[in-house]
Amino acid sequence: MNERTPAGEGSTHAGTHAGAAVAVAVADDTERLRRWRMVLGAPAAPVLDGRISLSGPDGEIDAALGALYDADADAAGEGRRRRSGGLGASVPSVARWLGDIRTYFPTSVVRVLQRDAVARLGLGQLLLEPELLAAAEPDVHLVGTLLSLRSALPERTRETARAVVRRVVEDIERRLEQSLRSAVLGAVDRTSRTRTPRLPDVDWDRTILANLRNYQPEQHTVIVDRLIGHTRARRTAALRDVILLIDQSGSMASSVVYAGVLGASLATLRAVSTRLIVFDTSVVDLTDQLDDPVDLLFGVRLGGGTDIDRAVGYGASLVTRPTDTVFVLISDLIEGGDQSSLVARLRALVEAGVCVVVLLALSDDGTPAYDHQLAATCAELGAPAFACTPDRFPELLATALRRDDVGRWASVQGLVRPA
Repeated sequence: MNERTPAGEGSTHAGTHAGAAVAVAVADDTERLRRWRMVLGAPAAPVLDGRISLSGPDGEIDAALGALYDADADAAGEGRRRRSGGLGASVPSVARWLGDIRTYFPTSVVRVLQRDAVARLGLGQLLLEPELLAAAEPDVHLVGTLLSLRSALPERTRETARAVVRRVVEDIERRLEQSLRSAVLGAVDRTSRTRTPRLPDVDWDRTILANLRNYQPEQHTVIVDRLIGHTRARRTAALRDVILLIDQSGSMASSVVYAGVLGASLATLRAVSTRLIVFDTSVVDLTDQLDDPVDLLFGVRLGGGTDIDRAVGYGASLVTRPTDTVFVLISDLIEGGDQSSLVARLRALVEAGVCVVVLLALSDDGTPAYDHQLAATCAELGAPAFACTPDRFPELLATALRRDDVGRWASVQGLVRPA
């Protein structure tokens, strides 16, 4: 007797596979809708018409984002309020929100959310509460906010604010101090070449080139029998002068923080003499506070107008060894003073032999807003103008200290330059 497939078995298997396929498709569709709902927020709820609901961690994440970003959507809804956006003007609700975002998002995202909360919801005043500062994730932008509120800080908040600033300062120092030290000490004395350099003073590019004839194919390596490097600079006197002139207008907050910390690190190096000046419509020399970057930053007054010409005039008065001086102007060049006088001062510095560099920003904030025409004029004078991230500043300064072409270096690095 021939064996046969039981009646209906094939159709049953087909139905099972079809059912599984439908289940997978439904699951995929549900996951897709969930993701869109998380991305679009409350405004998407009526469109989805109950096809997806958020609960558990998804609901809490959505609520945290909605408190920050859905307020605008509610206002645009012409009275059809879908959910109440905003954190409310209360310390407990803000503290709870800060805790929520730290629970569900990585530190880099938390910092973006905090920055948006300050900008969109006016949380600056609430950050005057010590418990909120303790809950916030410290970063450069939070420090900028605290510095702008410095005069309004109540006594109970001052120590917490200083602790927040110190944490950020220590983080910047940890990231950049060693590279700054190596770059500066490696650049200040390149005039005396030697074939018996100490290890930190070896010029590895030239050494490898000089020893290529000793390449060993089997080991894929070069046998070095001759080192090329430079003699170590004498530490008894500064070999170069560095003048940092920092625009403390509100738009330059991140640059002020980074420049202050880097200036304090430079001040620990005897190979260079460092002066640090901040300015708006007035000029303040903070060189005597370089031993404590936290005190230095609290001496900054963010906001106000800008008189770059006056500041450059003061900086120029500090130049005693033009050909041994690096003059770094950190400003967006939005001049409120005499622009023609400013251009004349910069030209005089360049013609005297000073290495003048204009940093339109010293931050990680992306392409800055600045006066393009004045930046182009500076470049034409021989004072290259571009934006620089903090991690590239050590190499920039080393290039300037060696008297290499800073404009060319910036071009090779692909840094922002005036159009």
